[in-house]
Amino acid sequence: MARSVHLFVYDGFADWEAAFAVAGIQQPAFQRAPGRYTVCTVGLSQSPVRSMGGVAVLPDQLLDTLSPADSAMLILPGGLGWEEGQHMAAVEAARRFLAADVPVAAICGATAGLARAGLLNGRRHTSNALAYLKGVPAYEGSDRYEAQPAWRDGPLITAAGMAPLEFAREIFRCLDLYDPPVLDAWYDLYRTGHSEHYARMQQAAEASADVAAERAG
Repeated sequence: MARSVHLFVYDGFADWEAAFAVAGIQQPAFQRAPGRYTVCTVGLSQSPVRSMGGVAVLPDQLLDTLSPADSAMLILPGGLGWEEGQHMAAVEAARRFLAADVPVAAICGATAGLARAGLLNGRRHTSNALAYLKGVPAYEGSDRYEAQPAWRDGPLITAAGMAPLEFAREIFRCLDLYDPPVLDAWYDLYRTGHSEHYARMQQAAEASADVAAERAG
């Protein structure tokens, strides 16, 4: 049975920031174990929400019913309201996930939400900029800030809003979604736009499948 990766959706969420990640998780092509994960949206209610790009989304599940034990990861996209202290129910869900050692992936404004709750103070992390987080109440993690597009420290993944590709790569690594040569080719394909990396990704996936078949046989 597929394990759920939960995507928090709300009015004004930045739909492009998690797009690479959720598309890769949901599509079985090139995955190490196709169909191991499925994407499930969670919201504050089961009424439709509308993304920053105007896309209407009907949440699959209520956030307050979500248990870390029933999830492989919680993804928090940026968007409207995080800097003003909105979406704290999602932040508290992230706190429960991290306490249970279940991964949380936050990008752009969502990192400010985690910072407001003190959840970045004890882990290495990144965001849009250090100056961006320094303006957030309760943030005391400057000495653990990494000036990188995306960063993973244990179960916590953080990323700048300008880095949805690197955000997805760290999520894929955490979930062990692709073999490393496949992931490298995937990243190069979307980073450069050069189609030869698609063939490279295909060849790497085929080679991985052949090795798995030999081991099984």
